[in-house]
Amino acid sequence: MNEYFLLPLASLPFPNINPILVQIGPLAVHWYGIGYIVGILFAWWYAKRLAANPKLWPDGVLPMKPEDLDDFIVWAAIGVVLGGRTGYVLFYDLARYIAHPLDIFAVWQGGMSFHGGLLGVILAMTLFSIKRGIRTWSLFDVVAAGVPVGLGLVRVANFINSELWGRPTDVPWAIEFPNGGPFTRHPSQLYEALLEGLVLFVVLRILTHSRFKLKTPRFVGGAFICGYGLSRIFVEFFREPDQQLGYLLGTNWLTMGMILSTPMVLAGIWAMATAKPVTQAQPQAT
Repeated sequence: MNEYFLLPLASLPFPNINPILVQIGPLAVHWYGIGYIVGILFAWWYAKRLAANPKLWPDGVLPMKPEDLDDFIVWAAIGVVLGGRTGYVLFYDLARYIAHPLDIFAVWQGGMSFHGGLLGVILAMTLFSIKRGIRTWSLFDVVAAGVPVGLGLVRVANFINSELWGRPTDVPWAIEFPNGGPFTRHPSQLYEALLEGLVLFVVLRILTHSRFKLKTPRFVGGAFICGYGLSRIFVEFFREPDQQLGYLLGTNWLTMGMILSTPMVLAGIWAMATAKPVTQAQPQAT
């Protein structure tokens, strides 16, 4: 009996949480959708707090009005959904959607790309900032600072859905996912939730409130892009690649997530390296 307790733990039990939070007739509310909604609302609320704190901005001049962010949340939601879905179709499963084009609109079946969603939001921020006369990089900075919370929640939802699981492993915290075959796997969704969510949020919080980097436009946004890219590349070494893609270029390690994240790291480094403090606040257009 004592020898039994000395044996290594083969795996942790999968919690089997219902992916549907509430269902009323045909209407179902999924944890995955809740993650997106809460993430967007938190980023909006947090951005408003940052934009309203004069201590964080050059000469104490606020970069935008609270109403601007109230209006931008609609633009952001559209950018996330359209960009995320378009990115998934183009980057991850184009052949399927060419054969079944109507499936593109079946977003309830899953299939969103962070990289596509990011491009969609960047486009939305650029157009919105030009329309409102707001410094584009300052809008990017305040929005990026709160995004990690939503990323973390969505990754936890991926775990609940038993999707995007990791590669087979025998580490003590491995999990046998219901639809992951007869293997114990890395809970890579939780690795991403920790790195892309909690750790990245804390790093950005330090930059905004301890290092006052909002006074240096594009530094916080660059840190977000670089931090996400590095986190994603790291976790890709533990995450099972998408079945329809597998490993790329004849390797047993290179994945689409790594390829899409590498330009993010380079762009983030460029943004931080070239960011300059604003010595005199620019007047906001009215």
